[in-house]
Order: sequence, then structure tokens, then C-alpha cells
Amino acid sequence: MKEKITAMEQEALAAVAACADLKALEDMRVRFLGRKGLLTDILRGLATVSAEDRPAVGQAANQVKETITAVLDARKALLESALDEKQAVDEACDWTLPGRRAPLGHMHVINQVAKEIIDIFGQMGFQVAQGPDVETEYYNFDALNTPSDHPARDSHDTFFVKPGVVLRTHTSPVQIRVMEQAKPPVAVIIPGRVYRVDYDATHSPMFFQVEGLLVDEGVTFADLKGTLMHFIHTFFGPNTQVRFRPHFFPFTEPSAEVDILWTADDRHGGGTKSRWLEVLGCGMVHPEVFRNVNYDYEKYAGFAFGFGVDRMAMVRHGISSISHVYENDLRFVEQF
Repeated sequence: MKEKITAMEQEALAAVAACADLKALEDMRVRFLGRKGLLTDILRGLATVSAEDRPAVGQAANQVKETITAVLDARKALLESALDEKQAVDEACDWTLPGRRAPLGHMHVINQVAKEIIDIFGQMGFQVAQGPDVETEYYNFDALNTPSDHPARDSHDTFFVKPGVVLRTHTSPVQIRVMEQAKPPVAVIIPGRVYRVDYDATHSPMFFQVEGLLVDEGVTFADLKGTLMHFIHTFFGPNTQVRFRPHFFPFTEPSAEVDILWTADDRHGGGTKSRWLEVLGCGMVHPEVFRNVNYDYEKYAGFAFGFGVDRMAMVRHGISSISHVYENDLRFVEQF
């Protein structure tokens, strides 16, 4: 029996030394020391050993088990150390290599269109003005000649922060702030976010708007038409047909909406289809607005206009729903 134990020990030591990875080492542990291993089989045969030899054989078996266990542990530590070294080499950073550059981003389609619009009016002498997104009702409505019973002042149209304070529904309050601080001549373009309780395929509760204001002596509706015609023909193309329709705004008189004859693909059939498309509102500044900013309305005249940058982008690029503009889907924004 002792000879059998000695032979198994030598076999185990040689097998452990030949293990090249942790899986093979675990297989050797199971083979020699497992519940069904070779050493267990030998110990089960102790019943056939004489009573006098049994203690010596049992002691020899335990000693062999300790030896094999120690060799297994030593081999495991060695293999784990080698594995850690290999992993460290594999994951090591070569600081001499060039770094990984982050992919370059680009301007969002709304910012692209807004910049183009600002550049066009900038070439005509308009300066950029800005103001707060959270406004008082005075600047958003009262100073712009909007009566207290106007539907736009209801909660189903306007976001109220608290009584008397709103999220601005247009960038027109900046017109009042500019005129309070500067005397004519004034020529400003006002880009910014505005907020309204409205949401569908062509409306968003938050969208971008650009408004313009020009005040000076001798300004007429013809100046307004000439300015907007120049903008539309520069932005949409020189052959774009334009029409002005009478309209009403509390802060301008007379007022108009401007349409362009737009040709696009017919969604319900082949070919293209042309239709009149409203793109902006405009008018001559109301005398009450001048009175609120202490302008002499008998000496000065002015015009104002406003439109949604989102609408301009949708028309320019054939975007079917305004939600595409704000969902931040890379498949969409990377097209621009």
C-alpha cells in the first residue's frame, strides 16, 4: 500500500509541474485529491490493511495529501502571477503612441439656420440683442399693448412661473428693454428660446424665435417690405414668390403675415406640389408701444417682425416634424 501511495505522489508531482494554466491545475487537484480522486480510492482500501500497518499507511497518505496540496498551491500562485503579468503587459499603455482623438462635433441644424439668419440681417446693419427667458407680464404683454383679456394671457397658452411672471412667449420683450435703454435710431435682431403651451407635429412647447426691430425717422411699410423681401430672397432663393396678407398683432399697426410659394415633394403621390406657406409676421410698431418706452411716435416710426427658426429649418430642409429637431437622434442631426 505504501508503494502505491509513493507512486501516486510522484505521478501527482510530475502532473502538477506540467500544468500550464489554472484550468489544467484544477483538473489535477480533482484527479488526485477530489472525492473520487486517486488518494481517496487508496484511503478506502485501508480496510484491507492489517491493523498493525494501518496507522503507518494512514500517516503516509495524509503526508502525501499535504505535499500534493502544498505543490498545488505553489503552482497556482505561480500561474496566477504569470497571468497577472501577461494581463498587465496586454493592458499597458504606450505613452509614446498618439492619443485617441474625440470625434469632432458640429453645429446643430437650429444653430446653423439661426446663424445664417443673423448674418443676413447683420449685413443690413442689425445688431444682436438678447434678454431673459423668464419675464414679467409687463414686458411680455403690457408694454406690448396686449390687453388683459387677450387669449395669449391665459394659462392654456402661456407658462406662468408665478403670478405676474411668465416664460416669455416671444422675444418681443427684448424690444421693450432695448428701447428703454437706447434712443433712435435702433436696429436689432433678437434670437432666443420662447415657450408656449402647444405641442404637435409643427409646434413645440419650447422653440427658437428671431425677431427684428428698426426705429428711426421716416421709416415706412415700404422699408419693412424691402427688408423682408431681401431676407427671403437671400435665405430661400432669389426666385421665391412672396405675398403679404393683412393680419392683426396687438403691438403693430398695420400688421401682416408673409407667405412664400413653396414647392416640395407631394407625400400622397408622385412629383412635386406648390402651396403658399406662412413664414413670419410683421408690422409697423404701434404708437402705444412707443408711448410705453417714451419714444415720440410723431417723430419716429419703426417696424418689427418675427418668425420661428424651427419653422425656417423645417421648410429649408424638408423636415416633417418638429420633434425630430429636439430628439437628439444622431441619425437625424448628423445629416446637417
